[in-house]
Amino acid sequence: MAQSTPAQAAPVITPNQLVVLLIVVALIVAVACLMMATTLLYLVRQKKAETAVAAEGATSEVARVSEGIFSWKKINQVLTRSVPVAQEADIDLGHDFDGIRELDNRLPPWWLWGFYFTIVFSVVYMYYFHIGSDWSQDKQWAEEVETANAQVAEFMKTKAEKVDETNVVMADATGIAAGKEIYTTNCVACHGANGEGGVGPNLTDEYWLHGGSLSDVFKLVKVGVPEKGMISWSSTLRPAEIQNVSSFILTLQGTNPANGKAPQGEKYTPEAAPAAPADTTAATDGKVALN
Repeated sequence: MAQSTPAQAAPVITPNQLVVLLIVVALIVAVACLMMATTLLYLVRQKKAETAVAAEGATSEVARVSEGIFSWKKINQVLTRSVPVAQEADIDLGHDFDGIRELDNRLPPWWLWGFYFTIVFSVVYMYYFHIGSDWSQDKQWAEEVETANAQVAEFMKTKAEKVDETNVVMADATGIAAGKEIYTTNCVACHGANGEGGVGPNLTDEYWLHGGSLSDVFKLVKVGVPEKGMISWSSTLRPAEIQNVSSFILTLQGTNPANGKAPQGEKYTPEAAPAAPADTTAATDGKVALN
């Protein structure tokens, strides 16, 4: 027994598409009515011209009237209703000022042809953008936002590489966690797993050999102290990574791990941080003030 093929669902027209379709149909009908009215007016004028020509016996005008109704000359006259210079007397309104006569001219042909073109263009445009394609302002907006977000992300990557000791700020929680991994990989051998010190100085007390602010620590990691065995990490770590590990080192302040190395250098007292705006998070433990 043959199985019946399920009927395909008819395409659904959205309300917006229906409105646009109705507008397009209304425009087409309006243009058609305008063309019909223009043609009727022209035929009435033509009939009057024929009557006048018959009365005057002007053979040249008879020849003009007897042209085919679908000739280009007549079609152009229907659409533009232009009047030859020789017939300006027929449209003279009788107003004359300083030799300038007022005529009942129609709009110039070039203007009318441009107007007709815009009508056709508008129909094609509305059909293409609102009915015949899946384009929409919402879709275009979403695509542009996605592109802008990608550009912002790329810019932020570039900006992160421009961090130095003059503009470095305390990293966020994610950056500090990344800094801990960098410290574990590269710094434990000299400073201990908990910053207690070893070959290098203790990083958990208040005493520093080269300054204890975030800027000082950043510069120290970046430049190093070659004469004391600490290499420059600028060729190994990116600026953002140096920022992260420097921020992590400052979080070790005051942890007092076991087997801490004796203090070295001078005691560092953080400068007072400026009053934070009402909508920002206050610094904790004075660590942000180290910058």
